[in-house]
Amino acid sequence: MDEPSLTSLSLTHVHYNPGDPLSYVSAYLALVPQALVITYVALIWSTREAEILLMFAGQMACEGLNWILKRLIQEERPTQMLGKGYGMPSSHAQFVAYFSTFLILFMLLRHDPHSHPSASTTHVPIPYWQRVLLSGAALVCAAAVAQSRIYLNYHKPRQVYVGVAAGAACAVAWFVVIGMARRHGLIDWLLDLPPARWARLRDLVVHEDLVDAGWERWERRRQKRATNSSKKIR
Repeated sequence: MDEPSLTSLSLTHVHYNPGDPLSYVSAYLALVPQALVITYVALIWSTREAEILLMFAGQMACEGLNWILKRLIQEERPTQMLGKGYGMPSSHAQFVAYFSTFLILFMLLRHDPHSHPSASTTHVPIPYWQRVLLSGAALVCAAAVAQSRIYLNYHKPRQVYVGVAAGAACAVAWFVVIGMARRHGLIDWLLDLPPARWARLRDLVVHEDLVDAGWERWERRRQKRATNSSKKIR
């Protein structure tokens, strides 16, 4: 029998110039959206935070919008690139623009661990100026990924810029929708439903420090262990 014909799984198949260091770095930057999806799933599974789940839902909706826009506009990629599919707008640029914009909005406008009565008494939350620096880092990383698509000739500049605009617009719109849902108690209502209770979803990250999950319990356990050890020595 004839052997079946094989094809390549192009999910991570990136063309680059091996003699150009920037081209090599750009090829790895092309993997950032896949890495972010893995990060989303890992965080949702490990923290069960509603805000992260909602952010991911918006991310997937943004990807769906990109799929629709590409098939409505039907603009080809640069002629010197063999990439498959349409190029307008860039899905990579739209993905990272949504992620960085939503993260910046959350860090600077919604995340407020100082004002909640359950805020930790043993750990000082990340100050605002550090959140500004983290937001700036997210913006720089998103710009690097977007620029890499132009550098590798997978997209024309305007395809990337439209992708950035679409991703940022999706992030702002979804951030506003979630804010309205919070003000009207819809998030609390959803978290009280049986499926959310079964999945043990929670909504702490808005008012809890990003690195404080379980810290107070750990401190109490550590202090109790130290007390027991000192009693044994006596």
